[in-house]
Amino acid sequence: MTREPNEKFRPSTAMMLAAGLGKRMRPITSTIPKPLIEVGQKSLIDYGLDALSRNGVSKVVVNVHYMADLMQAHLKKRKDMEIVVSDEREKLLDSGGGIVKALPLLGEEPFFVINADTFWIDGYRDNLDLLADLWDPEKMDILLLIATMEQASGYEGRGDFAMDVEGRLKRVKERTMSPFIYAGAALFKPEVFDGYQANPFSLNRIFDTAIDSDRLFGARLDGLWITVGTPEAVHMAEARLRSSAA
Repeated sequence: MTREPNEKFRPSTAMMLAAGLGKRMRPITSTIPKPLIEVGQKSLIDYGLDALSRNGVSKVVVNVHYMADLMQAHLKKRKDMEIVVSDEREKLLDSGGGIVKALPLLGEEPFFVINADTFWIDGYRDNLDLLADLWDPEKMDILLLIATMEQASGYEGRGDFAMDVEGRLKRVKERTMSPFIYAGAALFKPEVFDGYQANPFSLNRIFDTAIDSDRLFGARLDGLWITVGTPEAVHMAEARLRSSAA
């Protein structure tokens, strides 16, 4: 892809991580894969796909494993972008291995990565547009969308990172609370996966390598981040959607 001098980078490809088993969502996921659970009459995965479409992404690679046939049938309904399925029926590869397998489909430019089980309600800024605006390949290998505890709905953890004034991220110490949570959307350089094989491993390994070289950064989310990890969280998410529309 060629760009004019000083033209801002806008990703045209994305990876949607949608192959998880959704065990915490049982019994709902006994009959439907987690990304197809509806919140506010829309499937979870479609919140992320809609956000990508709004931001000009023309090709999305979606990995599938659990109830893959249902996932593929749903994805075929999308006509606003090219969707390519990365099939993990034979072996679930976790977040990192799933991206490594899909790399040949994603191209050589930086790409978005979106979790299929979380979404956000934009504030004044479109958050994917915000990520693209803040992307600086000279100093960043990965840029994560970061929410605070106050912006999160359905989250029960202790936070993920400490962030300095420039947005650089570090791990928090064990048993330490952090106000900053990875909100399930990011921009990645494809070369951060150099040397990795398509075997099961977590993206946390990639994050830690970027941290070691001071090249993992965060962008503060504008709006509300919603994660749906349990059946009870579906009702919480729908209540947040109703209140945001009021």
